[in-house]
Amino acid sequence: MYTFAANLLKIILGLFGRLNVYQKENIPQSGGFVIACTHTGWVDILWLGVSVLPIKIHYMAKKELFQTRFLKWLMQTLHAFPVDRENPGPSTIKTPRRLLAENKVVGIFPSGTRTSEETPLKRGAVTIAGHSNVPIVPVAYDGPNNFKDLLKRMKPQIIYGAPIYLPSHLSRKEGIEIMMEELNSELKNLQEELHNK
Repeated sequence: MYTFAANLLKIILGLFGRLNVYQKENIPQSGGFVIACTHTGWVDILWLGVSVLPIKIHYMAKKELFQTRFLKWLMQTLHAFPVDRENPGPSTIKTPRRLLAENKVVGIFPSGTRTSEETPLKRGAVTIAGHSNVPIVPVAYDGPNNFKDLLKRMKPQIIYGAPIYLPSHLSRKEGIEIMMEELNSELKNLQEELHNK
């Protein structure tokens, strides 16, 4: 169902403009990893999933999106799992760590929902990657954020950065701090690259 839905979205979104994907070779070819993408609307979630096909992303999504029967079915079909962002518990890390241990891909939007690029990154993406000993792949998106933008045929672009790994010569705590700094810096650099294209 996921593959069918993603390919259908690819066709529908393609009617509003062709997606340009840069540096896709930075995507790891094996093993689990975390994708950390910039986030300013709902369209970037869809384009991110389409851009990485045939790889399937397991999205971390706020629990409010699972409250109705239809939305819960839709989220589960799209391999999303709920997170209580107000009161995060052990399952916040447990579920993505299990998925990563199964060599699956977890998608997280570290800047939160519909925020500007200046918003400080949330620690979740780096913490999960660090404790799971998997790389985190920084991704930046530029383009339409909502249906109105789609109608304007704004050009969608996605760029993948090089994977960031937990430094082996440092303690986990120190390594996660380094990863946090690298992710923050790389996302800003990738956004600048897209703006200059």
